[in-house]
Amino acid sequence: MADGVLPAALTVAFLLLLGTISAAHGQLQTGFYSDSCPGAEDIVTAAVQEAAASDATILPALVRLQFHDCFVRGCDASVLITSAGSAAEVNNNKHQGLRGLDVVDRAKAELEEQCPGVVSCADIIALAARDAIAMTNGPSFEVPTGRRDGLSSNVRDADVLPDVSDSIQVLRSKFAASGLNDRDLVLLTAAHTIGTTACFFVKDRLYSYPLPGGRTGSDPSIPAAFLSELKARCAPGDFNTRVPLDRGSQGTFDDSILRNIRAGLVPIASDAALEASNATGALVGAYLGAASSSFAQDFVGAMIKMGAIGAITGDAGEIRDECSAFNTN
Repeated sequence: MADGVLPAALTVAFLLLLGTISAAHGQLQTGFYSDSCPGAEDIVTAAVQEAAASDATILPALVRLQFHDCFVRGCDASVLITSAGSAAEVNNNKHQGLRGLDVVDRAKAELEEQCPGVVSCADIIALAARDAIAMTNGPSFEVPTGRRDGLSSNVRDADVLPDVSDSIQVLRSKFAASGLNDRDLVLLTAAHTIGTTACFFVKDRLYSYPLPGGRTGSDPSIPAAFLSELKARCAPGDFNTRVPLDRGSQGTFDDSILRNIRAGLVPIASDAALEASNATGALVGAYLGAASSSFAQDFVGAMIKMGAIGAITGDAGEIRDECSAFNTN
């Protein structure tokens, strides 16, 4: 797995998986643009590579962008709309710090030059996330395409997104509502193997965690040395300094995030919460033990499954001219 490419045996397994996804979701299939826009995937890859050459932190941001798109109304690019003003979904506080929209816009502009009116913004998001994973030494994989862009973007729709303070029960419920199970929850959380988070999302665990007797303080589940480390990085009132989501391995896709979750060495509460359930905790343990060899394969399966949530295909929706605005015709 060191080179980020799935072995041949796993490739066969994925062809079977992708066939299942295609059958279940109509026109959602690998190679959807092979005739209508043969260079589509290469154009998206080039846009991601160009962005990453000047700022490697855009790679985890693109993975996050797909999650935020798919978890709200399905994978329909509703999160990219800015033309609706303050009522647009992207303005929900749950999307705070969301990046990568400009990368999608640049890819879309080039695609419109080459194949006008063919490639959806929703597919660009999915392809860009796929490329971002591969560029951080993660698995390379095929993404089913054929999504169309949605016709709605409402700020309150994003209220359904998971929050860093959600309990494991709430997380499991939110994932289940999107058709995702406990295994998907663990694997998609493992996407935090790359990237950083702002102290804003950590501060409550450090300074205002509810304690017995109505007191507040630090989350007692954080190991003492790691607590000191986090407090040194995130002083009271500092909301903007960034800390690694995967301590010691923030730039490389690997299973280190699971080791850190098991050891309590993760900064945000929702990651740590996986150990609070026997079901999710057992899955973390399995991927660190007997199932370790299937981690990359299963992660790809979870990404593909998430990428099919609420996908619009066929004649529904539209192919936007610009990703930030609905078509006017």
